[in-house]
Amino acid sequence: MSSGRTASSMNTSSATFLQSAPDLASCPEDSLPEFAFTGRSNVGKSSLLNLLADKRNLAKVSATPGHTKHINLFNINGTWRLVDLPGYGYAQVERKERGRFSTAVAEYLANRPNLELVFALVDASLPPQDLDLQFLEGLVDHEILFVLVFTKIDRVSPAKIQENMEAFKTRLSEICVQLPEILTCSSVTRQGRHALLALIESLLTPEQKRRRVQKGTPRKTPW
Repeated sequence: MSSGRTASSMNTSSATFLQSAPDLASCPEDSLPEFAFTGRSNVGKSSLLNLLADKRNLAKVSATPGHTKHINLFNINGTWRLVDLPGYGYAQVERKERGRFSTAVAEYLANRPNLELVFALVDASLPPQDLDLQFLEGLVDHEILFVLVFTKIDRVSPAKIQENMEAFKTRLSEICVQLPEILTCSSVTRQGRHALLALIESLLTPEQKRRRVQKGTPRKTPW
C-alpha cells in the first residue's frame, strides 16, 4: 500500500467525537465497522488514539491512569469508528467501579456485531503481565480477532522490546492456536501510525463488509 494519504480510511482528518456510552445498550446503531483499542490503564492508549487521528485532543490524555470510564466512539472519515474502551488494572479505581467497567467492556467485546478488530495494547518495556494475559485469553476464548500492539517503544531499547515480544509469543502460544499479528508504536516519534492505519484499511474492503453482515448471532457470554 502506498504511504501517501488518499481520500480513504487512511485519511483521518475528519475524526470527530460521536458518543460516550456507559454500556453496550447505549452504543449507537451498528452501521459502521468499529476498531476498538484497550489495555492497561497506563499503557498510553489516549496518546495513541490521538496519533492515529492526527489530532492532539481527540481522546483526552489524563495524568491519572483510569481516566476513561465509558465506551467512547469516534467517527473517522464517515467510513469507520475508532472505539476507546476503558482500561483495566488501575488499583485506585473503586472495586465496584472496576466491576462495572469490566462488565461494560466484556459485553461490548462479546456482543458488538460490527466490531472488526481489537487492538490490545501492552507496554513495550514490560514482560508479559498476568492482567494482560488474562484479557488476551478472554479474547481468544470468545474468538475475537485482535492484534497485539507494543506501545512506548521510544522509551526502551530494541533489544528489550524484542525480549519482551518473544516472551509474549511464548505465553500466547499456550492459549492461541495461531499467534496474533504484533505491531509496535510510539506516540512520541509517530512510529507505527501508518502500519496500524494500513491494517484497518485492509479490513474495510467490500469482502470484509460482506463477511461482517454474515457474522450471525452475537456471542452472549462475557468473560
